[in-house]
Amino acid sequence: MTKIIFMGTIDFSATVLAGLLEQTEYEVIAVVTQPDRRVGRKQVLTPTVVKELAISHGIRVFTPEKLAGSEELAELMALGADGIVTAAFGQFLPVKLLNSVKFAVNVHGSLLPWGRGGAPIQRAIMAGHQELGVTIIEMVKAMDAGRMLAQRALRLEDSDNAGTMFEKLAIVGRDLLLDCLPDYLSGRLEPVPQDETKVTVTPNIVPEEEVIDWIGSATEIWNQIRGLAPAPGAYTTLNGQRFKIYEAKPSGTDATAAGEVIARDKKTLEIGTGAGSLKLLSVQPFGKARMSITDYLNGVGRDLKVGDKFGD
Repeated sequence: MTKIIFMGTIDFSATVLAGLLEQTEYEVIAVVTQPDRRVGRKQVLTPTVVKELAISHGIRVFTPEKLAGSEELAELMALGADGIVTAAFGQFLPVKLLNSVKFAVNVHGSLLPWGRGGAPIQRAIMAGHQELGVTIIEMVKAMDAGRMLAQRALRLEDSDNAGTMFEKLAIVGRDLLLDCLPDYLSGRLEPVPQDETKVTVTPNIVPEEEVIDWIGSATEIWNQIRGLAPAPGAYTTLNGQRFKIYEAKPSGTDATAAGEVIARDKKTLEIGTGAGSLKLLSVQPFGKARMSITDYLNGVGRDLKVGDKFGD
């Protein structure tokens, strides 16, 4: 039986871990995840979903703030694992840890070499890609630069956002890992180097990127909104207050009134952009909960009229 240390943090990671736990040929002997964090208005100390899953299976859990230089590192190296599997872990692995095992692979949410870094799914959507995917790679010292074991693509539907694609790609990644790992460990699968001339880095989203610039086209803003949904979310301003937009769609109207309300009734709110317009579907006005556009227009937004402007 192959003994594995698993490392991951988010729901994407938990899906991959759950897949490994269902297999009889692998034994997950330890899980490494991020420390418990305070969440919500009441700041309740909350473990990661990966930690909760590991505990439910009686697996030992390590939660170092930073793995390199930690006391936990020596303990992990002493466990006698055959290999390491990571999925959305969020930390670099020390070289001496990588050298202490026979193999180390990462389930990465992009079609490498495009999408090295921390936000490939969000940035692929924001860039207007029609296909997203997962690549299984060997772990090396450089970020997401290892040789590729396998790769699988998935079409982005108009109804998708970053949240739905994380869910879908987690399943793709789980299945792809389980498909290719036996051949890789037996030597029947030869990993392929990445084409360094085609590398694109996709760093984590910064707060400035959450702000909608209505000068952009309807398609560009639509991709921004769904690439940032459900979190952290894209936002504009209305009457000087933050106004989040979680869901919208291009309307096909030929408009160039950037940020202006160009159509409005009890069920529809259409905003002009630098090229085309957007129909808003799900929003969160300042100080309110997320709501449908119908609820907004018949509630706190009932006084909004054609000609009013967002992003003022």
